[in-house]
Amino acid sequence: MPAPDQHQLHPIIRPTVEHENVNSPVRDDDALGPTEDLDRQPDGMPHQIIGLTALFSVMLAMLIGFMILAGGTVSRVSAVILAVLAIPVLVSSLRRHADQGRDHLHPSR
Repeated sequence: MPAPDQHQLHPIIRPTVEHENVNSPVRDDDALGPTEDLDRQPDGMPHQIIGLTALFSVMLAMLIGFMILAGGTVSRVSAVILAVLAIPVLVSSLRRHADQGRDHLHPSR
């Protein structure tokens, strides 16, 4: 039985073909345009702040919901007062942290 040559082998077991090494702009900082920056986050908003906003919003909603469902009149009034006071504080605090962490040198488009 003759030995199989490369044309008779299955495509999976063929030897690999050597390809040239492509240096795309993602890998080469010298090939970037003057307005391109690969280090910035595309939307200009720090993603850590987005995660913290979601986390604290859910925790606050669960706390207020638990206070309304499980408590009496005093607990329900406290939950409403907590919502009225805590939501603006949460929003303003996270907005301030987001503004500090935002990329002002390369703003989002």
